[in-house]
Amino acid sequence: MASSSSSSVEKRFKHDVYLSFRGEDTRKAFTDHLHSALEQQGIRTYKDDETLITGESSIKSSLFKAIEESNFSIIVFSKNYASSSWCLDELVKIMECHNTTNQIVFPVFYHVEPYEVRRQTGAFGEAFAIHNNKIEAAKWREALLQAANLPGWVLQKTAADGHPAKVIKEIVGHISSKLPIRPTNEEIYLNQVGMEARVKEFLSSLETDFGDDALMIGITGMGGIGKTTLARTIYQQISYQFDGSSFVYNVREVSKSSGLCLLQKTILSDVLHQSIIVTSVWEGTAMIKRRLRDKKVLIVLDDVDHLDQLKALAGRPDWFKAGSRILISARDKHLLAAHGVQRIHTVGLLSHEEAICLFSRLVFQTDAPVQAYKNLSLVAVHQAAGLPLAIKVLGSYLHGKSEHEWMSALKRLGTYILNEIGETLEESFIQLDYGFKEIFLDVACLLKGLLKDDVVRILESCGYYARVGLIDLEEKSLITINDSQCVVLHPLLEEMGKDIVRRMHLNDPNRHSRLWILDEIERVLAENLGTEATEAIGVDSPVKPSSEVVTIGFGSMKNLRLLRVVSEIDDDCDEKIGQTIPNFPNALCFLSWVGYPCWSLPKTFEANNLVALEMPYSRIIQLWEGGERKILNKLRFLNLRHTQLRYLDLALTPNLERLELEDCNRLVELVTPDGCLRRLVFLNLSGCSRIKSFRFIKQLESLEVLCLSRLYLKKFPDIIPGNYYSRLLELQFGYNNVKEVPSSIANLQKLVRLDFHSCRKLKSLPDSICALQHLRNLKLRGCILEDLPQDIGRLGCLEKLNLAHTNIKHLPGSICMLKDLKSLNLSSCWNLEKLPGDVGRLECLQELVLTECTQLRDIPESICKLKSLKHLSLSGCIHLEKLPKELELLVSLEVLNIKGICIRHLPRSMSFLTRLNSHVPKRVQVCGFDP
Repeated sequence: MASSSSSSVEKRFKHDVYLSFRGEDTRKAFTDHLHSALEQQGIRTYKDDETLITGESSIKSSLFKAIEESNFSIIVFSKNYASSSWCLDELVKIMECHNTTNQIVFPVFYHVEPYEVRRQTGAFGEAFAIHNNKIEAAKWREALLQAANLPGWVLQKTAADGHPAKVIKEIVGHISSKLPIRPTNEEIYLNQVGMEARVKEFLSSLETDFGDDALMIGITGMGGIGKTTLARTIYQQISYQFDGSSFVYNVREVSKSSGLCLLQKTILSDVLHQSIIVTSVWEGTAMIKRRLRDKKVLIVLDDVDHLDQLKALAGRPDWFKAGSRILISARDKHLLAAHGVQRIHTVGLLSHEEAICLFSRLVFQTDAPVQAYKNLSLVAVHQAAGLPLAIKVLGSYLHGKSEHEWMSALKRLGTYILNEIGETLEESFIQLDYGFKEIFLDVACLLKGLLKDDVVRILESCGYYARVGLIDLEEKSLITINDSQCVVLHPLLEEMGKDIVRRMHLNDPNRHSRLWILDEIERVLAENLGTEATEAIGVDSPVKPSSEVVTIGFGSMKNLRLLRVVSEIDDDCDEKIGQTIPNFPNALCFLSWVGYPCWSLPKTFEANNLVALEMPYSRIIQLWEGGERKILNKLRFLNLRHTQLRYLDLALTPNLERLELEDCNRLVELVTPDGCLRRLVFLNLSGCSRIKSFRFIKQLESLEVLCLSRLYLKKFPDIIPGNYYSRLLELQFGYNNVKEVPSSIANLQKLVRLDFHSCRKLKSLPDSICALQHLRNLKLRGCILEDLPQDIGRLGCLEKLNLAHTNIKHLPGSICMLKDLKSLNLSSCWNLEKLPGDVGRLECLQELVLTECTQLRDIPESICKLKSLKHLSLSGCIHLEKLPKELELLVSLEVLNIKGICIRHLPRSMSFLTRLNSHVPKRVQVCGFDP
């Protein structure tokens, strides 16, 4: 399959069998009877005396075309077969198709022996003798030798005792068993939507990279997404290309109920067309390896869920002949990878248009909804969220119902779908380890849509192996990490998870392990209905704070480990609530309360298990009630952004890893004894403008990210260690009033991101900054820099350089040495007069922004060498009078913005920029008049 062209994938034979025979020997006897028997079995057979077009000149080409269009050829060798040069030419063509296109050829030796055909002896040899002096004799002999060596039937010496009727029955039976079931494309794709494109994509992906080796391909995706349908469709379309094929349905269930021996027997019997007995898994494995190693096979193993199944049924690709394809559908990507599957194909959800079309075909027998049901159909399809199985269930349920019945049914569609396909969806969940089940339920009920890193932090706080768990859930198609690095899951999987929680205490919702519905949470807290079964509470909608909720709401939840609540943020909140003493359970591991309405945490809260405390935008003035000092040895994450906190003793949090105090503008003092915070990795003090001393930062030996923006410092703080062992990767120092940066900045050798955004008094950078060999992102936007260090080109890893709104006049020539630079932003550099002539050396540059560079008069021609450039903005460069001539060399350019520039002519070369999404104005201003 990998070696076949795409056209071969689509090939359909016009004839099943081509009959080659000598008419005077067998036409009125054996051949006529064989032809009739084949046709009676529905086997399309080409027999030249019935189907040839008249006209001698076209006969041979018609015969050869018929041979090429046949799946099988049967050659009836008889006494006078070799006397006909016509028959011998047919034979040569047949053997050519056998050798080049794998046409299956069966010889029948009618009253002659195979050795007579092979050696051209006896009566057969006498018939051939008349051709001995002909030029074609050599190739005819070769074709006779090759054909006579193939397995076939000898009338005098067969198991059927040579009786023609019995031999014909045997031939027809054998051809029938070999003949693949080849439905037409119309039959294959009947009532399927989007499948043909998916099949083509799947098959085309196998055309490259793997040559003609035997190959295992995985098909994965969530339950009900169409893995089996895709595999079955592929099987129907290409199985005829193989020596043998087998589709093994429902491996998971059959292996449990009937054992692996039955599945091994199925494969062997299907491929070999024999009834095979398998007495043990070991024997079955040995038989598959031994009996199929010389066969090019297509085997589909559907719904595999255990490695033992794969080891028994298709242990390795080399069990099978080159060109074999083993398709394995499974929900677990890790299972496929562990078995060494070379390529894994993930089945996607249906698009909205495909979902509407499939639903309409099922309900209305049309490709679009009936107008009266259009809006109702959109609501129904939305419930299925692109899952084919759910759409089919809905289609069956709503078909034939009246509009009134639809209105009633739509109110309970979610429940109906889950009742119908919940078992299918739950199969992946059931296979999870206990801890991973708990992770899934937390994600489904409480954490869906959050950033992956935040989910990991929350779950690790609760004692789970979150990173490994999320990987396992994603491999089992239960969740997805999207392009924004958020944890998402299909709405039906989310509903499944919530249903699992509900079913644990179906008649007692107050005992649900997780609470996520706002009304339910408010009721449970206000009326103190929580129980020891409550493990987690999480809701994104604001909870109305009340003294009752805060004081008694958590009293009965002794095992609450996760609390994630958002309160309505109100500066005029009731003073009584602020003074309230909450009643937090000591079991809490993760406590997040955005807008926490109280002034402190209660001293009755031991917090011995607390790993993460997040209370941004809260009314906290001091951490503990009455100034209590509690050592929180387990606390790793502390977020008190935008609070009224005035004092924080960090000696009480010795194992802190992440500290966020952004915009705590009343914070005056951080107590940081020597040796504390050795594990701190992330520190955000941006906006904490009342803090005076930052010397403690030099002691933070594990620190990787430091945010000190908006402090309005006049002098760079003493934060840089006196050696090169700093682990700092990112320093944010924007909106400060420093005039210079110390040369010791070079000690931050591992720095990757450096931000001096809007340091409006910063005029220059030290030359030592060029020693930061790992720096990738340098942001100087809004500084008053006039020059860059001459050796800026030494920043060999730099990818982004933002110089927008600076006073730069000239760029140093060494900037063209930045081989990894991808983005250069010079927008609103009003003093910039020119670019370096060698700017074309920036071979990786993808974005060049020169917007509002009002003094720029010329663009170097070398810019046309930027093969990677995708975005070029020159808008507002009012003194720019021409563009480079060879713009067509910018083969990657997608966006060109030249609004507001004065040019007389656009280069003709612009017409060759095929990828350009031009932002050229419809009427180009040319020095105040139209061109």
